[in-house]
Amino acid sequence: MTAQFPFDNTYARLPERFFTRTAPTPVAAPRLIRVNTPLARQLGLDPDWLASAEGVEVLSGRRVPEGAEPIAMAYAGHQFGGFSPQLGDGRAILLGEVIDQGGARRDIQLKGAGPTPFSRRGDGRAALGPVLREYIVSEAMAALGVPTTRALAAVTTGERVRRETILPGAVLTRVAASHIRVGTFEFFARHGDVEGVRLLADFVIARHYPDAAHAERPYRALLGAVIGAQARLIAQWMHLGFIHGVMNTDNMSVSGETIDYGPCAFLDRYDPEAAFSAIDTQGRYAYRNQPAIGQWNLTRLAECLLSLLSDDEDAAVAEAMEALGGYASFFENAYEAGLRRKLGLFTEREGDVELGSDLLGAMAVNGADFTLTFRRLSDAVSGPNGDEGVRALFADSSAFDGWAARWRQRLGQEPMDAAARRAAMRSVNPAFIPRNHRVEAVIQAAVEADDFGPFEEMLTVLAHPFEDQPAFAYYADPPQDSERVYQTFCGT
Repeated sequence: MTAQFPFDNTYARLPERFFTRTAPTPVAAPRLIRVNTPLARQLGLDPDWLASAEGVEVLSGRRVPEGAEPIAMAYAGHQFGGFSPQLGDGRAILLGEVIDQGGARRDIQLKGAGPTPFSRRGDGRAALGPVLREYIVSEAMAALGVPTTRALAAVTTGERVRRETILPGAVLTRVAASHIRVGTFEFFARHGDVEGVRLLADFVIARHYPDAAHAERPYRALLGAVIGAQARLIAQWMHLGFIHGVMNTDNMSVSGETIDYGPCAFLDRYDPEAAFSAIDTQGRYAYRNQPAIGQWNLTRLAECLLSLLSDDEDAAVAEAMEALGGYASFFENAYEAGLRRKLGLFTEREGDVELGSDLLGAMAVNGADFTLTFRRLSDAVSGPNGDEGVRALFADSSAFDGWAARWRQRLGQEPMDAAARRAAMRSVNPAFIPRNHRVEAVIQAAVEADDFGPFEEMLTVLAHPFEDQPAFAYYADPPQDSERVYQTFCGT
């Protein structure tokens, strides 16, 4: 393990128009909240050094480590459907890249490290609450098996930031396969910079999709690979009841990782129309809309790549349309396979998707909790004696009874025994998710009382989401009506 970051930077070698060189702004009095020890070791870093006074100075942006080349990345983006030609990292600074223990290249970025030329009159800082939210949810997603950015560390800054109120400041150290977004391509395409689009596409192929380099049509292969990665990612979100909250093109990573946890949330009661984000007043990014928005975003990416697909405009459009036509099958195959696994079905039969859809419909009508319904189904695979826990989640329990009879008939066509099926279902249906009301309670304790005990405890629980944890069983409970969270906020 190294006491420094063994940087091996590549994005900073691209032409200067891809970024601006910007150092973090030093903070007054940094204090460590937490170092993610397993992730530090995976990156080949010494967690004890990261937690030292010198390490905390680096994690806060007060000291630039040797080998770092701090930059703010340029990008554009469609935000709620409207195009902004220049956005960029307004409060995040990429220190550099390291090669982890598995040979993968990972970005190390400070989020909340101070103003950059892209800050658009913002302060470039992050408040403590959003930093804790991103740390909690991104690490929970990793434990749930969802491709995601990660949280390496969080520190307070000893400074205050002004939002709706005055709040304590913090900095998150974020790790990602890269921070290249659909909006990064849009930045160059909208400015007519064909060479910039080509350089970026070649970079993404080399870093994320090396097989595309050997394809007959590399840029067509790149587009298809990104489409497949995004479709599969969004299917995983849907399986877990996760709502990203702000699926702008500048918040969609071309690597296929979940990125930018702002007003994100998990469903409690199943409601396909749920949209928690306070800024999503029209429900554009509601739970049920996420697959369609994913395709919309990828269409914007395809538009950016037209100049690389063919010199003939009609031929380029035809190639793009062909690639985009594969999105629905990528998503449906991933979603339907995951839904079968959640129901304990491991062979494909006609009517399986309808069976799953009918359960979701009954859950919506009866206010059933999304996570608990699927978790408790695993206890019902042996027969009706295990039904009571699921029935109790439905306002009209007969709605479950009628569906369960059909489900058991379908289970009878499967070769797996009940014990093996139960274990398999419990491995995909988590007991624990970052319940919105518990995340808010963690933030409140930290912001109002400087108490990070609830934060540590929640991370302990969420590190093992598929395991029964009797000492923390209450973390699986849905909120009481008085605890229910109806809106979440991005924190900018």
